Amino acid sequence: QVQLVESGGGLVQAGGSLRLSCAASGIRFSLHTMGWYRQAPGKQRELVATITSLGGTNYADSVRGRFTISRDNAKNTVYLRMNSLKPEDTAVYYCNAFYPPAGINYWGQGTQVTVSS
Repeated sequence: QVQLVESGGGLVQAGGSLRLSCAASGIRFSLHTMGWYRQAPGKQRELVATITSLGGTNYADSVRGRFTISRDNAKNTVYLRMNSLKPEDTAVYYCNAFYPPAGINYWGQGTQVTVSS
């Protein structure tokens, strides 16, 4: 059974920082591209950042330079360090695991991030 469990969300003031974690089980973590997506109220889910099995990273323009994605294959965990948070970063953040050879996606349940102005 595949599980992606996010943690680290919460309420923070604008300019503050948070670190999200996503612990994966039931998959060969090191072979998956891991990602963070977010969905704000009334908006579609959007990509925040991804990191491939080889460590290559990709960021949305809106977070580049403020957010950093990283992974620890020994702990089956992916992180998202979020600095200089803005109210527009408020959303539910979802962890994603993607296995490119089969085109399979797995999703976590999400963690709420709220940035107050």
